[in-house]
Amino acid sequence: MSVDEDRGLVFMPTSSPSPDFWGGKRPGNNEHANSVVALRAETGELVWSFQTVHHDVWDYDLPAQPTLARIDTGAGMRDAVIQPTKQGLVFVLDLETGKPIWPVEERPVPEGGAEGEHLSPTQPFPTHVPALMPQRFSTVDALEPFLTFGRSACREKLESARNEGLYTPPSTQGTLVFPMTGGGVNWGGAAFDPVSQMLYVNVSRAVNIIKLLPRTEAEVFKPPPGHDFGPQQGAPFAMTRVVAMSPLGLLCNRPPWGEMLAVDLAGKILWRSTVGTTEDRAPLGIAFNWGTPLVNGVVITAGGLVFTGAMDAYLRAFDAKSGKELWQGRLPVPGVANPMTYLWKGEQYVAVGAGGHSEAGTTIGDSVVAFRLARQGEAPSLWSRTVDRPGGRFWSKAIAIVFAIVLTAAALWRWRRRARLRRTGIFDLSR
Repeated sequence: MSVDEDRGLVFMPTSSPSPDFWGGKRPGNNEHANSVVALRAETGELVWSFQTVHHDVWDYDLPAQPTLARIDTGAGMRDAVIQPTKQGLVFVLDLETGKPIWPVEERPVPEGGAEGEHLSPTQPFPTHVPALMPQRFSTVDALEPFLTFGRSACREKLESARNEGLYTPPSTQGTLVFPMTGGGVNWGGAAFDPVSQMLYVNVSRAVNIIKLLPRTEAEVFKPPPGHDFGPQQGAPFAMTRVVAMSPLGLLCNRPPWGEMLAVDLAGKILWRSTVGTTEDRAPLGIAFNWGTPLVNGVVITAGGLVFTGAMDAYLRAFDAKSGKELWQGRLPVPGVANPMTYLWKGEQYVAVGAGGHSEAGTTIGDSVVAFRLARQGEAPSLWSRTVDRPGGRFWSKAIAIVFAIVLTAAALWRWRRRARLRRTGIFDLSR
């Protein structure tokens, strides 16, 4: 929730109605679901509500509290409610009325739902702030780690499913859901800088395959490893959901798999930067800069830094103006949480909860780690600039292995040379 104490208002994001992936028994737009809702704090009275998805059958609930900000609209300053979504859309609403500050269009979306479904023919799309990520996934964008009988294993998975872009209905054939049900933007939400008027937000890029199972099939279905199963009691269909992955454990879509964006609410994306590496997932700790899914949010400082965690075990700092990655601080396990910043004894710190993410398969822990921001003229240590950074451990191990091989080869060569000299008697004469 977010609170405006002066106005006595509470702003809440609401969930999708149940069952998530079939709505035949809940016809209509399902008012107040998938909505930003403003209530009187003292009484609970509804002040206004704005719906971001009509008749949701994609699990596109609003996962994070809205951001309250005073923004420059180009026609003056206004108090606003900023709501990013799992779809990678950003709705900017008037704080007092809930009306969009810039136009929101109702656009036609794919139809042809499962038997008994009552889909909405249109969905709301912001027209001023651009989408944070593509709204359609093409199998051309599939990652091809290796070929199987001339075709990618990922392509075979993806091409067999229904795919007509955002809001393609769930089906018994299987449907590609992109952005996936985890976003886009997830529970980390967004952060707004009132000075620069920039919105900073993390997004994930991954694909879900959603499949509806007729009730007779669902009763005997045993979900394979990695598949979510929802019985959807009372509906004629159960459902399965899986993240599209290659046999190598890589996401089926091409990187980047996680990005941070700076969004100018004047109507453009200022920059986007890849966040995270494969270090904690890849064999030998190889740190490909491909990004990781990002369910967490960011924190910004007045000094022009943006901090975020990721699915690898680092807290990172980015330049707020350019998006350049400036620093990484090693964590015991991934910091899949929103960082915070504070002052103590006149110095600024940034802290993050490092607990990992069980569903993502990371290492799990239970730590809170704090870093002090650099003092004037202070530089990072040699250790943090070399070994204690993404890829540092891999290269240090690789160098150590190469060095050990060289030493072993040199010792073997010396031993063999001495043995040869002994056999010829040269060694004894030289003594």
